[in-house]
Formats: sequence, structure tokens, C-alpha cells
Amino acid sequence: MAKVIRYHEVGGPEVLRQEEIEVGQPGPGQVRLKQGAVALNFADTYFRSGLYPAPLPAGVGSEACGTITAVGDGVTDFKVGDRVTYTGALNTIGAYATERLISAAPLIRLPDNISFETAAAITMRGLTAAYLMRRIWDFKKGDTILLHAAAGGVGLLVSQWAKLEGLNVIGTVSSDAKAEVAKANGCVHTINYSHEDVAKRVRELTDGVGVNAVFDSVGKDTFEGSLNSLKVRGLMVCLGTASGSIAPFNPQMLAGKGSLFLTRPASAHYIADPLERAELANELFAHVAEGRIKVDISKRYVLEDAVQAHRDLEARKIVGSAIFTL
Repeated sequence: MAKVIRYHEVGGPEVLRQEEIEVGQPGPGQVRLKQGAVALNFADTYFRSGLYPAPLPAGVGSEACGTITAVGDGVTDFKVGDRVTYTGALNTIGAYATERLISAAPLIRLPDNISFETAAAITMRGLTAAYLMRRIWDFKKGDTILLHAAAGGVGLLVSQWAKLEGLNVIGTVSSDAKAEVAKANGCVHTINYSHEDVAKRVRELTDGVGVNAVFDSVGKDTFEGSLNSLKVRGLMVCLGTASGSIAPFNPQMLAGKGSLFLTRPASAHYIADPLERAELANELFAHVAEGRIKVDISKRYVLEDAVQAHRDLEARKIVGSAIFTL
């Protein structure tokens, strides 16, 4: 029997329940996976709250890693004993589990020198950092970016990768402690948004010019300030809505603020192709294995603590990445 976390109604963290299920044998195109570690992502709360609808009852989580214990008909790229990781490029919902069936399509081969805990902490976040650095914009050495939630799981990886590329990173944080973490991971400057005007401070730090790009995972509360931080023809990248959805706006505003570009990328459109996914993953794993990018796992939970984990996540108590150990 496998332990799983599911919810039968949408709502707060308290709707999460631990249950036991029989996993069964994999069907065509599937594998059975004994999981080694599971990621905790803010997007998990969107499904649980109903912001992202799912048929009920529903499993939680879209990212984990482990060892294949059985393969179904038609699976040719993987075999029993392979170490793999996955994130939500395809239908991967239900990751909060000790064992599960999953399509082989989204699986990524995991090198032996990357542990399960590390893989759970970086697969989604690291692939996000990879496509932000490699696919979103043609960054040049010396460009400056504004990175919101710089001490978060994605933020710490993006800032380290950006530093490798010769970019200047201005990171926003909510406390002095998080500012120290952000600076230790590649931020040249930090802005404490709890008492500083972000756009005003960005202008001061860039001699009035603004930044080349903004990576904004906060959403409603930071959207206007992010646009006001950009230089002429700068890029606004909306990565998430931690503070709520962005209100409708007139695109003419982008022209008025400097002919700005705006994109709302979804990981599925950057890592769905197996060859592109493998290319980004291989570069990510090489950076981590060779120590160029370091992984911070600040919190470890067990599945039984899923309710508390979601409370901590929504209260922004987590610095860096958090995972479930199995």
C-alpha cells in the first residue's frame, strides 16, 4: 500500500488528507515509481485552493523523483532500476505519494551524482531557471535583472545562474535575513520591499535607466512596481501570482511606460519537448554536480505534515526549497 495526500474539497491546508491506496501495475506507456523525495511548490496550493481546478478527489503535487520498479507495455526509454525525476510538464499531478503510477512521457533520467533530495528541490525550479536564462531573452553580459522573491527556491537558482552568465541581479526580499541569503547566492543588490519603494530604489541603483528584465513571481502586489522598474523596451516576465492574480489592464500602458514587452511563460511550453527538456536538464545537473550552482534545502517535511507544510508555504516562512522526505 502507498501513502498519498489527497483532497476531496477545495479550501485551506486543512482539506489535505493522508490516505492509503493500492498502486497496482503500470498500464501502457506507464511506469510504477518508488519515490525517493517529493517537492513542495507554491503551485500545489493553487490546486488545493481551487485556483487551478482539478477533478475531485484529487492528488497533490506535480514534482518528485525515485526509482522505477515496473514498466508497462510500450515503454522503451526506461527500465526497472532507472533513477528518474519529473515535474509538471505533462500530467504529473499526484506526486505527494510514497509510490505511484505515472506516464513515462515526462520522466527525466537522473544522473547518479544527483541525490533524490537534490532532484526534488531543483527539477522544477532548476528547469525554470534554465529556460529563463536560455530561452526567454537574449541576455548579454552586464545586463541587469530585477528578481522578486530572490530568497525563494526559484530565486536562489536564478540568481546563481544569472551570476554565471555575467548578469547583475537586484533581488527583492522581505527581511534582512533573506537579504543576506540572496546576496550570498548572487544578488549584487537587495531591496527590502517591506519598507522600500522597489521601483524608486531600482532607478537609484541603475542611474535612472531601469533594468533589462523583471522576473516577477508575486503578481498583483508587485506588478505595477515591476513595470515601473524596466528600462525602455525592457521585458516583464510574469512567473506567478503569490499575492493574487494581476488585474486586467489596457496594453496601451506598455507603450506609455517605454514600449515594454510582457510574457507569461508556462513551464509546459518550454520543457514538453523531450529533446529540449533533456538539454536544459543536462545543463542544470552539470552546474549542480560541479558545484557552480548550490542547492539550499531549508525545510524537510514528511507526508504526514502536508497541512503544516502548506501553512508554512503560504505564510512565506520558507527560504529556499522545501521537500518531503520518504
